[in-house]
Amino acid sequence: MAMFKDEPTRPDVYAGFERDTPEWFRDAKLGIFVHWGPYSVPAWAEPIGALGTIEKDVWQRHNPYAEWYYNTIRIEGSPARAHHEEVYGGADYDDFLDQWRAEDFNADELMSLVKATGARYFIPTTKHHDGVTLWDAPGTGDRNTVHRGPHRDLVGEMRDAAERAGIRFGVYYSGGLDWHVGGQPPIVDVIDDAHRPLDKAYADYAFDHVADLIERYRPEVLWGDIEWPDAGKPEGDKSMAELFRRFYAARPDGVSNDRWGETHWDFRTSEYEQGRDQETGMWENCRGIGFSFGHNRREDESNSLDAVGAITHFLDVVSRGGNFLLNIGPTASGRVTDVQRATLEGLGAFNAAHDEAIFASRVLDAQVARPSDEPWVRWTRTGDVAHAFVLAPAGEVVTLDVTPGAVDGSAATATDGTTVSAEGDQIRVTVGTPAVAGPVRVDLPITA
Repeated sequence: MAMFKDEPTRPDVYAGFERDTPEWFRDAKLGIFVHWGPYSVPAWAEPIGALGTIEKDVWQRHNPYAEWYYNTIRIEGSPARAHHEEVYGGADYDDFLDQWRAEDFNADELMSLVKATGARYFIPTTKHHDGVTLWDAPGTGDRNTVHRGPHRDLVGEMRDAAERAGIRFGVYYSGGLDWHVGGQPPIVDVIDDAHRPLDKAYADYAFDHVADLIERYRPEVLWGDIEWPDAGKPEGDKSMAELFRRFYAARPDGVSNDRWGETHWDFRTSEYEQGRDQETGMWENCRGIGFSFGHNRREDESNSLDAVGAITHFLDVVSRGGNFLLNIGPTASGRVTDVQRATLEGLGAFNAAHDEAIFASRVLDAQVARPSDEPWVRWTRTGDVAHAFVLAPAGEVVTLDVTPGAVDGSAATATDGTTVSAEGDQIRVTVGTPAVAGPVRVDLPITA
């Protein structure tokens, strides 16, 4: 698949979809992801660390993704399986669909929180790997949230709320895995063809779902995951190529990620620390506030990004030319946890104070100035102004790594009581006290 691959190649049938990524997506910078499903009822995983930092032979057996609960409890000897036996008596996974009520969920309240972060787009899961759809998807019978559990079209509610809030709406769809329909064995190590449904029947089933999402909800982002069934990749009436045709006909400025198999993409993706080598061209990094996307009862402040952690991660991504897709994992009732809410609100406060230097910004040429980790400095550019974001204790003096003559230090402005002095070829910043938690900002006219 194109995901996490150094040099993916578009087959001829998909080459015609290639084009420049629409400017709105380049300007957007921040999106909010939502993982919500029956897995939010047990809400259990081991918070062992970030994807890309854990050995593969450890990852699946101790998977920190609570949304992978259906897979992890089927692995012999896994702690999740032991937990499932002890707490739920080894109950069938679909029992959680019936226990999932979403009784506290209000889509407009959620979207108000999303909008306050400064996010320009919003992407909920419509079907994760457990195969449960959050709308009345064709061919799913009663195994969806309209007929069981919440008894609501959650995709439609979130789409309508996003539209009212003026936020672009996208859809996540797991095309490569479906543990209910596919019937494949649990994934214990790496995902290979033995774990993916590849046949024409499943390809048609998944096609009907995505076609329905496109027609019914008119998303502006198509966010696939894991792969696409091989039988649905060649040209044909129910092919991935036909889905792209329908998508771009409905949304000419829509964008698609690189997880629909090696077919077509408008932007590359990384996840936590995995895929960082593929952060080229137009790209997006996604991660949860904790180590899981789905709600995990075992996560707390000790293993979650606080507001400053989310801010610095976001600025690092933007400074290198990417977008950041930050995930919310609601509880089964539909509530955003206090830990996640605090992080989102802190990120939003910072973005409101520095909006003009972040959103619609571009990468600053390294010939002008360069980032550093100690002290922490990241750069963006808007027009002829370079923006340095500096995270250091108040009163600390930081010397910026700038090319002599490339910026005008004497014309610098700064936020939060920060002062700037230009002495010869050096520009020194005396850090002030931020009005909102996070880095201070220095704006410098570019002269070269």
